[in-house]
Amino acid sequence: MSNEIAVIGVGMHPWGKWGKNFVEYGVKAARDALKDAGISWKDIDYISGAATMRCGYPGYVAGATFAQALGWQGAEVNTSYAACASGSQALAAAKAKILAGEAECALVVGADTTPKGFLAPAKGYRPDDPDWVRFHIGITNPTYFALYARRRMDVYGDTLADFAAVKVKNAKHGSTNPYARYKKCFTAEDVAASNMVANPLRLMDICATSDGGAAVIVCSAAFAKKIGKSDAVRVAAISTVTPTFAGEIIEMPDIATDSAVACDAVRFRAQLPIKAYEEAGIGPEDISLAEVYDLSTALEMDWYEDLQLCARGEAAQLVRNGDTTLGGRIPVNVSGGLACFGEAVPAQALAQICELTWQLRGQAGNRQVENAKVGITANQGLFGHGSSVILKK
Repeated sequence: MSNEIAVIGVGMHPWGKWGKNFVEYGVKAARDALKDAGISWKDIDYISGAATMRCGYPGYVAGATFAQALGWQGAEVNTSYAACASGSQALAAAKAKILAGEAECALVVGADTTPKGFLAPAKGYRPDDPDWVRFHIGITNPTYFALYARRRMDVYGDTLADFAAVKVKNAKHGSTNPYARYKKCFTAEDVAASNMVANPLRLMDICATSDGGAAVIVCSAAFAKKIGKSDAVRVAAISTVTPTFAGEIIEMPDIATDSAVACDAVRFRAQLPIKAYEEAGIGPEDISLAEVYDLSTALEMDWYEDLQLCARGEAAQLVRNGDTTLGGRIPVNVSGGLACFGEAVPAQALAQICELTWQLRGQAGNRQVENAKVGITANQGLFGHGSSVILKK
């Protein structure tokens, strides 16, 4: 189709706490993607970087930073920032450039070096920064996730055992992933024995922060044909829609990062895949697997419903049935998800693309989903940013 682009190369740097410059991770991922694509660095005519706010000025201009590190060769550059959705925003910029006929082949790359502990907003008195405000009054990310988890328990009857089962599933999936930071399998008892962080979520219900990098090379259909890759995996849709309020807005503008009230945050997440499904011309029944943004175990379950993999309130039943496990009806986070990787913010949306590409090519090894044909991703960024990407075989 005319609105699709080809994925001809993917690459990653293993996640961990390496403490090195983020550029090193991105360069490694980019070189692996070039090798995977079988093309020269000089074939790239557009470099789209996902920004990192924690690594100084080079992180703010990530596109140019990676272009310089790989060797100036005249390509155009772009840098996109959307917090956890930065990678997909950078991919969207590359897609638009290619479909406009202004580029043939683009490198999309993101990498991060993260400090220990919570990912805090910029220092100083910032009452106009929604993240600063919520942190200031005690709503750190784990607290934010806990509110969503408590809502699932109160509204749908989900249990702590359901949340723990998500962690156990993802840990098993990621245990054989060479790029994952955590490769240990856990039991429900291990989850229950971990420290309470924000009731009802325990330490093992919440993802860590990590260093890491990921890169994707995309191109026009004509370029893919020219290099003998007409059958390459395709990006069929990228959705980056913002929230829509159904009725009167309750004025709480400085509390939530993605909407004025929590119920509209749920609505926002649901809108992201709807737009992607429409653009790709498919429905949730066509999805073979999903990679979603599991900042917490309960949040992963929200995504099942937002992606319409089941009806509202039925996510826990999917977990109990084993439907979202490798070999189940609709495997979710067979990479291990953030539970096994942790957050390397500008890289994680691209890491999802890497995993889906390997799956659709049949190159995922022990994680391989049988007969995978269509994959979907989901990410929630800050202050109205989010993304959902669909890849087709």
